[in-house]
Amino acid sequence: MQGKAVLVTGGAKRVGAAICRHLHASGAQLAVHFRSSVDEAQALRDELNALRPDSTEIFQADLLNLNTIPELINNVIAKFGKLDVLVNNASSFYATPLANIDIHQWDDLLGTNLKAPLFLAQAAATELRHRHGCIVNIVDIHAERPMQGHLLYSVAKAGLVALTKGLAQEMSPQVRVNAVAPGVIIWPESTAWQDQDQLRKIIAHTLLKRKGAPEDIARAVQFLIVDAPYITGHVLAVDGGRNVNL
Repeated sequence: MQGKAVLVTGGAKRVGAAICRHLHASGAQLAVHFRSSVDEAQALRDELNALRPDSTEIFQADLLNLNTIPELINNVIAKFGKLDVLVNNASSFYATPLANIDIHQWDDLLGTNLKAPLFLAQAAATELRHRHGCIVNIVDIHAERPMQGHLLYSVAKAGLVALTKGLAQEMSPQVRVNAVAPGVIIWPESTAWQDQDQLRKIIAHTLLKRKGAPEDIARAVQFLIVDAPYITGHVLAVDGGRNVNL
């Protein structure tokens, strides 16, 4: 990772912040995108720059506004002089039972989880081809096995899996495109995910009978960036075996 410039969308907190910290510790220069988590983004920037001065910058953008995406990519390149890696981590997540789905939910969930990664890849394509860089998308094991009551999220992540494979074709041979599919890593922040009995049942469906950690995702992302030069179009499940035991 030494000297590579990496853009992590939604990088200010949770799994995104773990990815940023892990790649930074390996020598990367970090562009941390955020939408509204300005306090967390500033704290992360200060933390990483204290370890290595001027190695991290933060960039605010609403990825649902497609006009901001080329500007975001251009600002990252202007800051670091290059862009080697795009990590599409930003995501919206909440329940959307069929009877309650509306166009706002469609625009939000499909926009953050599928449309934004597509147009980010498009905006970054020239630079990534020039740098022989790569893209890592954060998908979900429920892209293949939809989550009950979360129809739009599951559809969006399934689309991101298809986008991963399609981009691998479109951007070859210069750019590799892969994805990481997390399982039980961090519980959602919603109060709907507070039932301890239900959480225990979910963990019981993993073969390893435990939650993973954000660092497990971060290590998988780094593997696909650094140690997988002959892997592209692949989805790596990091889920304790839950995808084969649902």
